[in-house]
Amino acid sequence: MQDSCPAEEFLAGLAKEEWAGVVRIIKRLADVGKIHNTEQFKKIRGTDFWEFKAFQIRVFSYFDSQRQLVITHGCKKKQQKLDRAEIDRMQRIRAWCERED
Repeated sequence: MQDSCPAEEFLAGLAKEEWAGVVRIIKRLADVGKIHNTEQFKKIRGTDFWEFKAFQIRVFSYFDSQRQLVITHGCKKKQQKLDRAEIDRMQRIRAWCERED
């Protein structure tokens, strides 16, 4: 994997309104410790990854061993079902991050 940060690159490429929507949800989790709306933040079934959702924007994450949230990457997704390729990408980014620590 490169020295680039897939999450940072994705977020930097969003329109201002899209970026603001995602940041608002992430900030709510940081401030309150929980997001009650499971449409905005939910565990991805069959994995230990989580998904932030703001309209068609999806930002993927996991909790590391210190229970800190690590954002892996994001995508624009129109359908409900998550592509297996996105889960594979989350796993590759997580393995890379854990090697870097």
